[in-house]
Amino acid sequence: MKKTMQRKYARLIARVGANIQKGQPVCLFISADQYEFAEILVDECYKAGASSVDVEWRSQPITKLHFRHCSVKTLSKVETWEEEKMKLMAEKLPCRIFVTSDDPEGLKGVNQDKMRKSMLARYPIMKPYREAIENRHQWTIAAVPSYAWAKKIFPELKKNQAYEKLWQSILAAVRVTEENDPVEEWHRHDANLMKRCEWLNEHHFERLEYHSSNGTDFTAWLIPEGRWNGGGDTTVQGVFFNPNMPTEEVFTSPMKGKAEGTLVSTKPLSYEGQLIENFSLTFRDGKVVDVKAEKGEALLKNMITRDEGAAMLGELALIPCDSPINNSGILYYETLFDENASCHVALGRGFNDCIEGYQEKTNDECKALGINDSMIHVDFMIGAPDMCITGYKDGKAYPIFENGEWAF
Repeated sequence: MKKTMQRKYARLIARVGANIQKGQPVCLFISADQYEFAEILVDECYKAGASSVDVEWRSQPITKLHFRHCSVKTLSKVETWEEEKMKLMAEKLPCRIFVTSDDPEGLKGVNQDKMRKSMLARYPIMKPYREAIENRHQWTIAAVPSYAWAKKIFPELKKNQAYEKLWQSILAAVRVTEENDPVEEWHRHDANLMKRCEWLNEHHFERLEYHSSNGTDFTAWLIPEGRWNGGGDTTVQGVFFNPNMPTEEVFTSPMKGKAEGTLVSTKPLSYEGQLIENFSLTFRDGKVVDVKAEKGEALLKNMITRDEGAAMLGELALIPCDSPINNSGILYYETLFDENASCHVALGRGFNDCIEGYQEKTNDECKALGINDSMIHVDFMIGAPDMCITGYKDGKAYPIFENGEWAF
């Protein structure tokens, strides 16, 4: 991919994704093999006004080696310098930019029990720092291709051809073309998503019912003080940013502990570098009570037992079938993209900013209103061409989706 297009994309990430403010520090998390794009992105962060850019390099093969050779005790330990770094983050509130390019099955074979135990041990120590920065800083997730990821998506192509095609697909998904100004394009896109939010918030539904012929038959109740968000988000300081690039969703956090029925997945889920395919989850009293999967069932069961909130919902997201990512016909094996091709839900942690007036509420107050709490937040796709979603208010039914498309 031409460097001019990569730079155009990097500028979009810095100025619209993270919306770096003048004098604000930046933390960039990126794979070590993406050093060329990292150089371009760091440059664009400085041009956007960053005071400093700290780069944290990642590597799936090295992560895999850690889990192979280290004990659970070693993997579970939170070093003093890690805590100090999180304390500093809560004080300085840097933008955080995550660039994903992972192989969807790059951690296949990792000891799941070892991973689960180490995460459970580390989570209580890191949680207070994560809560301290929630809704107080900008963050964004974007993607660039890797050869392994590209070959997973386009196995029929040669390595270089697959890599180039994935670059083209990513740029199309984030609305970057040679002719346009993607910054202005995203401003229009965010405005359109906000119009959907306005209609949903005006109706203030009590519950949503989902039905499709694949077996999805599900009801989720909403938080009375809840609201729908879409596209970008706003920090408590009033800075607008886009957490996900791409994004096509309008979303809310449902009432913790109030969901009934069955949800059937319509796309594979890549979780912790492994695939879960053709699965369903059945809920009772808001909690998953049964799971089935053709592939990765053990991993799915492991995931929903990470903590008490892992088996409950934290998000409902609405995306029509007639969306750019779905229309591309590409299965990305990457939630950042696949979730934006389809209606989806998320198991685990909910969003405080889906509560009206969250800026004046504590984390505990948001949880008391019905926001689910968990160490995980895992999206999976349920949208289908015949999916119908109905909202209910004061006993009256309002169509929200009909046959996979917006009904209003």
